Amino acid sequence: MGVAFLVSAMACFAVLDTAVKVAGAYISVLVAVWFRYVFQAVAVTAVMLPVRGRSLWRTTHPRFQLLRGLLLLAVSALSFVSVQFMPLGEFTAFVMTTPLVVTLLAATFLGERVSPLRWVLVAGGFVGALLVVQPGGATIGWTTLLPVAMVLTYAGFQILTSRMARTEDPMTMHFYTGWVGALMASAVLPFVWQAMPGARTFALLCLVGLMGTVGHFLLILAFARTSASTLTPFVYTQIGFAMFCGWLVFDHVPGPLESLGITLIVACGVAASWLTARRGQGLPQPPQP
Repeated sequence: MGVAFLVSAMACFAVLDTAVKVAGAYISVLVAVWFRYVFQAVAVTAVMLPVRGRSLWRTTHPRFQLLRGLLLLAVSALSFVSVQFMPLGEFTAFVMTTPLVVTLLAATFLGERVSPLRWVLVAGGFVGALLVVQPGGATIGWTTLLPVAMVLTYAGFQILTSRMARTEDPMTMHFYTGWVGALMASAVLPFVWQAMPGARTFALLCLVGLMGTVGHFLLILAFARTSASTLTPFVYTQIGFAMFCGWLVFDHVPGPLESLGITLIVACGVAASWLTARRGQGLPQPPQP
């Protein structure tokens, strides 16, 4: 059941990215970010507050909750903009380099020991990322920096999440993440709001909010039932769902170099997950952007 919940969550996140890419042609991406967080914040509060009561917002680290919410908001904004300039499959594969970046940051800033084999896997994943982002020079420029900044920010978010998960309740973290994102996005909404969205655009925004909220809930159910070491390899199914959505909606199929890069990222990521499972040091999987 845990694996089924996780794979379903990955499908939701692929649909979310597809809806964002389509909606970006009609509205500001920041409006989509705002809608996504407001939908999540209201839905989580409506469902969980009657069940959990005041314990839902009880936390021992309010500053970390704020920082975590801001980090994920930045990840979402960078992600929603990046997907406008990259095909869905390649974009999702690039996001999957985040665990490898976490390894690099943990070794650099936290002094964690990294084995030579893991360094090889990190290097292999980065080579795959280069093949995905710059296969023929079409995406070279400032747009290339967007997914790089997103992955770095997301890695910082994962490290913070892994530390907070030791003392904080997952639903409380989910609650604060939604409301921090909703309130911060609301502050900039007057500067990016253009006009009331049409029926089609509004339906896409509802789909973005629904897929994000349902995906998060499925993710929580998955990790509540099955260990992270078992589930982590199945996270890469999101690449397959994203490639299918990219073909179905945008008629895009990755070329040979992009496919090689995606394969490298998946192979290195799964191998790194296997090494982590052997050592029993898996990081908790945070919600997707």
